[in-house]
Amino acid sequence: MFGKGVFRGCIRSIVNPGFCTEHIRKIQTQRIMAQDKPYALVSVSETGGQGFIPEAVDILKQHFQIITQQEFLQNSSLSSKIQIMFLWDTRPKIGPSLLSSLPALKLIASGGVGIDHVDVPHLNSLGLSVSNTPYVVSNATADMAMGLLLASARRIVEGHLFSIDPTGVPHTLMGVEVSCSTIGIIGMGHIGFKLLKESSEDEQAVGATYCKNMEELLKQADFVVLAVNLTPQTTGLIGHKELSMMKPTATLVNISRGRVVDQDALVEALQKRTIQAAALDVTYPEPLPRDHPLLHLPNIIITPHTGTDTLATTLKMVQTMVDSALAAVKGQQIPNEVKLL
Repeated sequence: MFGKGVFRGCIRSIVNPGFCTEHIRKIQTQRIMAQDKPYALVSVSETGGQGFIPEAVDILKQHFQIITQQEFLQNSSLSSKIQIMFLWDTRPKIGPSLLSSLPALKLIASGGVGIDHVDVPHLNSLGLSVSNTPYVVSNATADMAMGLLLASARRIVEGHLFSIDPTGVPHTLMGVEVSCSTIGIIGMGHIGFKLLKESSEDEQAVGATYCKNMEELLKQADFVVLAVNLTPQTTGLIGHKELSMMKPTATLVNISRGRVVDQDALVEALQKRTIQAAALDVTYPEPLPRDHPLLHLPNIIITPHTGTDTLATTLKMVQTMVDSALAAVKGQQIPNEVKLL
């Protein structure tokens, strides 16, 4: 029994006798091509949910037979076919039961640079490779850092709220001038470098220098921007001691990972005005509990980890994941494989 579209085609074949046969052949070809594609497990975004957006799914479907988590749970026969797991927003969640049910799995391709949500050594010990998407996220994340910095300095969010309701905002919207200020970037990797280039192509032109140590940077900077990877060495990098070194007029901007900052120390520093303000795209956990004190302070801006959330960057990330996944399926060198030293 043919589907609805084919049935309509057969009616048209009364006028065009070759249409029905051609239409059926086209459907059969599409089904064969789909069967030839390697299988991949994904988390697909739905209304109000998280996962790959439709435009990203279209890219994945060009090269893979996509299996959603729901389909996987409903059809156990798919487990032996899945070779790739595409992680987005840390989903699907990787656990022992999931891994043990995927005997053909070769690669876990994670969207983004950070891999703190993935136990790479353990996965490697199981014979699995891990990839990420460095480089392509740098511009969007640097934009986010500057956006947070400017929004905090010029009190843009408060200005917006004042425009809506002039009675509900402090009487002054006096901000801090960013021009000619000193920005200290902790973590001069790809994102930190892009952030510097927001001001000039030439390091010398803006008077940028490398500080001998972090203490020197914290004491001099009007804005401290965190752009480091989360590692055991950077966990809790900014705590009571470091915050006390900053200027009382300084602002802390974090676009790295929430765990890089001791949030209890940050709450105290903001409450006591040890520093003037903070602007965070990352917290721990995400989202914060609704009663967390950071959500109720007047001198902080928090966004929900959206540093890479532009359509252009998202599609570049997905294509990078696909490139790594195709290499893994073909037994080739994986271009963005994560290899811990």
